[in-house]
Amino acid sequence: MSLFKRNNRLAVMLMVILSFHIAMIEPLSAITIHEEEELSDEFMMMVREYYEFIDDFMITDYVSRIGDKIVATLPEQPFQYRFYVVKDATYNAFAGPGGQIFLNSGLFAAMENVDELGGIIGHEISHVACRHISDQIERQKKIGLATLAGVAAGILMGASGASSIGSAATVGSAAAGQTVSLAYSRDDEMQADQMGLDVLTRAGFRVQGLLTMMNKIRSQQWFGSKQIPTYLMTHPAVENRIAYISSWLEEHPQPPPSAPDMLRSGFDLIHMKLVSLYDNEDLTLKKISGRLKQSPDDPVNLYGMGLIQARMGHRKEGISLLRKSLESRAFDPVILTDLGQIYFLDGNYEQALRILESTAGMVPNNLQCLYYLGRSQMELGKFKEAAETLERVFHMAPDHSETLFNLGKTYGALGKDGDACYFLGVYYRLKGDYKNALFQLERALELGSDPEKQQEIENMIRKTKKRYRLLTREADQSRLNQFREIRSQDPFLSIVNEPRLMDPFKNELKAP
Repeated sequence: MSLFKRNNRLAVMLMVILSFHIAMIEPLSAITIHEEEELSDEFMMMVREYYEFIDDFMITDYVSRIGDKIVATLPEQPFQYRFYVVKDATYNAFAGPGGQIFLNSGLFAAMENVDELGGIIGHEISHVACRHISDQIERQKKIGLATLAGVAAGILMGASGASSIGSAATVGSAAAGQTVSLAYSRDDEMQADQMGLDVLTRAGFRVQGLLTMMNKIRSQQWFGSKQIPTYLMTHPAVENRIAYISSWLEEHPQPPPSAPDMLRSGFDLIHMKLVSLYDNEDLTLKKISGRLKQSPDDPVNLYGMGLIQARMGHRKEGISLLRKSLESRAFDPVILTDLGQIYFLDGNYEQALRILESTAGMVPNNLQCLYYLGRSQMELGKFKEAAETLERVFHMAPDHSETLFNLGKTYGALGKDGDACYFLGVYYRLKGDYKNALFQLERALELGSDPEKQQEIENMIRKTKKRYRLLTREADQSRLNQFREIRSQDPFLSIVNEPRLMDPFKNELKAP
C-alpha cells in the first residue's frame, strides 16, 4: 500500500471514530473520561496497525520512569499514563487520548541528557493533564470535524502525513474563515508550557533541557513545507515558546544539578542503546568509532560498539566488547542483560541462562532480562520454568507482543491448549491480524473454564469482530473502486475474463 493511500485511509478511519464519539456527546458538554478511554482504545489499535513501536524493555521502561516521575507531581489523574517509543527517524512527540504519550526514536536520539528528555515528555504530559484533546472535541462545532480529524491524523502520521493531511485540513479550515483552530492550538501550547515548566521543576528536571530541545527542533527547519520537522507542525508557535521559556528562565534561575539519581546517571547507557540499535547504522558506527579513538576505554562507547557489532551480525565481537565494558562497570544490569541477550541470539543458551539468572537476582523486575531468561528456558526445554518467567513479564507488560507469542508456544508445548490459544489470540490481535486473532480467541473460549477469563475473551472477540468488519468493508470498497475504474476504461470487459478479481462484485460490474 502506498504511503499516500495509507495516510488517507488512516485519516478516514480516524474521522469515522471521532465522528461516532462526538455524536454521542451533548453539544456543550466536555467528553467524559469513559468516552476518552474508549476513544483511546480505538486510537491505539490504529496506531499499532500502522506504526512500529520499539519493544525494548529497558528503553521503554526508562522513558516510562521519567514520565511517572513527572506525573507524580500532578494532582490525582483520571488516566493511567502510558509511554511509547515509536521507531521513526522524524522529530516528533505527541499525546493521544486517554494518557497515551508517544516519542519518536529520532527525537530521542537527538537528545544529550535526561533534562532534554524530561522536558519533551513533561510538555506532552501537560497536554493530557490540561485535557486539550477532549477540549478539541468539545469545541468541534467551532473548529469543524475535518480540522479535528486532520490535526489528529497529522500527529500520527509523521512528516509526510502531517504535511499532506493534517496541515491541509487545518489550512483548509482556516481558509474557510475558521482561524480559531490555530489560535486555540497556540493557546494550548502556551498552557502546556506553563504547566510543563512547573511540573518539570517540581520533578527535579532542569528547564534548560526543554529550551535546548526546542532550539534543536527549530534548527532542523529548512525552506519548504516538506522539510519542516513534524514536531513544528503539530506544536506551533515555536518562536514564541522559545522566547517564553527563555524569559521564564531569567526570572527563575535554575539550581546546579543535584546528586545524580538512577534516572540521571542511567541516561547515557539507555541513550547509547537506542542509538546503537535503532538509529542509522553507518552513521552510528562512524560516530562511536570516532569516540573510541579518543577514549578507547570508555565503558559507554565500548557498550555501544558492542551493540552495533552484534546488530551487524558480529556477535562474538559484540560479546567481547560488552565484557570489556563490564571491566569498568562491573555488575551493571543494563550491560549484563544485553550480554545475556547476545549470547541467546548467538545460540549459546546455557551461557545466556547463567548470566540472565544472575542478573534477574540483582534486579527482579528487569523485564528484558526476564524475557530472554524465559526464551533461554524455552530453548533448553524447561517449559514449566519458561511459562512462570514469561507470565511475570506478561503481568508487568501485557502489550509486549513477543511475550504473548512465546507464552502461546510455551503453553502449547505443555499441552495447555486453552492458554496457548488465548495468548496467541491476544498476540494476533495486537499485530492487527484479526482473522487469526478471532480463530485463536474463539478456540480459547471453547477450551476455557474460568468465568472471569471467559468474559474477558468474549469482550475481546466482540471488539475484534467490530474492527475486522470495518477493515473488511474498507478493503472491499477499495477493490470495488478499482474494478469500477477498470470497467470505466473498458465498458465491455467480460467478468468471465477476470473471475478471481471480479466475482465478489458481479452485481456492481454487470455488462451494459
